[in-house]
Amino acid sequence: MLKKIVIIGPESTGKSTLCQHLAAHYDARFQSDWCPEYAREYLLRNGMNYSYEDLLEIAKGQLALEDEKCRLLTEKAGGEDALFFIDTDMMVMKVWCEFVFGKCHSFILDQLASRRYDYYFLCNTDIPWVKDELREYPDLHTRQQLFNMYHDMLVNQDTLWTVVSGSEESRLKKAIATVDDFLS
Repeated sequence: MLKKIVIIGPESTGKSTLCQHLAAHYDARFQSDWCPEYAREYLLRNGMNYSYEDLLEIAKGQLALEDEKCRLLTEKAGGEDALFFIDTDMMVMKVWCEFVFGKCHSFILDQLASRRYDYYFLCNTDIPWVKDELREYPDLHTRQQLFNMYHDMLVNQDTLWTVVSGSEESRLKKAIATVDDFLS
């Protein structure tokens, strides 16, 4: 059976790294893979001067990428257990839309209501922000505000979730222990 585990949180909190490491760790026991954040590819191609409509295109691109990688993993697993780690979902798109533009596309809200995942990890802001050409919010106050928006969404939904904090190594250890417990 395929289990989908989503990693969310503010920018520069280790989501992609955690996804990659978890997929690599579990590939020895299960078929596993991870889905990167589509927004990074989109913004590198189109620039950082994005609009509200661009966020809808990014959301659709994220879902298409997730669905394709999920399909390929399911085929590869051939009915055996598989783990799929997803960097970013519609919760992230909702927060991004609302934080930047004060509103959210109904398509994103509909997808958020209809898609099901098995577990969430929320990455905390307790690691240093690392500058790159796509990151926008270096100050801890804004990062914490975004973290709180994610936290509030997770508290008000039914899927199991855990906050991961600390160093890259401690986040990975906690995530592995949590996934192991979840699977047992």
